[in-house]
Amino acid sequence: MSRRKTERLLNLVVCLLATRRYLTAEQIRRAVPGYPDSDEAFKRMFERDKEELRELGVPLEVGSDQQGAGGEEIGYRIPRQDYELPDIHLTPDEAAVLGLAARVWQRASMADAASGALLKLRAAGVETDTATAPGIEPRLDTGEPSFPALWEAVRDGRPVAFDYQGVGRTSATRRHLEPWGVVSRRGRWYVVGHDRDRDETRVFRLSRIVGEVVPDGPPGSVTVPPGVDVRRIAFDWGEPVSEPRPAKVRLRAGAAHGPRRWARDVRPVGDGTWDEATLTFRDVDRFAPYLARFADDVVVLDPPDLREAVIWQLKAALAGSGR
Repeated sequence: MSRRKTERLLNLVVCLLATRRYLTAEQIRRAVPGYPDSDEAFKRMFERDKEELRELGVPLEVGSDQQGAGGEEIGYRIPRQDYELPDIHLTPDEAAVLGLAARVWQRASMADAASGALLKLRAAGVETDTATAPGIEPRLDTGEPSFPALWEAVRDGRPVAFDYQGVGRTSATRRHLEPWGVVSRRGRWYVVGHDRDRDETRVFRLSRIVGEVVPDGPPGSVTVPPGVDVRRIAFDWGEPVSEPRPAKVRLRAGAAHGPRRWARDVRPVGDGTWDEATLTFRDVDRFAPYLARFADDVVVLDPPDLREAVIWQLKAALAGSGR
């Protein structure tokens, strides 16, 4: 469900809940933002919206305030006693989790159900929008491009193949996996399953998958062994703790003050426009987004995997800006 449609339905629900009398279609058209000016287009959209509300379980009541009068125009309202949820008491953290969970499902086949649930909660006065919840969104990022394909593969019991770039490697290798589940661990997303190449249970971090995840067998051909707890496997699986690694970078003179605070061996190069320095890091996936924040004030020279990761971050930001 698009954001515009969700907002229109929410406004429609609020409008029909706030009235004690029946509102005609024309009154609704004037009161609810988002409807077109064309009579025919409005009728089609309003019919779809009514059907949508009924599918979401909203008790839309049809009637008239002029009982017995001839030629009265029908109207609509939502009886508050039939629609209202019991008192819901959520902490800000709980409300934020609901919003984040809905964003996860918006990338899968439960998008409609998630949108409907949020619609009802918002109508009940529960704020679930995470856009203004700083510090939460980065911890549970479902923007991994491989997430939808892997989730659908788990749902359908279908093997997959993908290119995977391991820790410290500058190139990716082809992997073939029978996926059992996709889970989040410490703010990162992982897929758990049987690695056909290694013939053993393996865990792969989604952020290290390069390119597309493609089907590698028919639906229903993956069987999850009895008693398997994919969440426990992901939590018990420990990524190798990387030793600190040096990164050779160039910092624009008078800029990039964040990295400068903990850089070492800083020295001017060339005409003095740039300084060359050494930074220390452990995790490419965490360090690359940080350096990318400084845009053209930081240039990574070495190691190659960090340089490629920063370039990828910058290209993604440029693509997202529409330039």
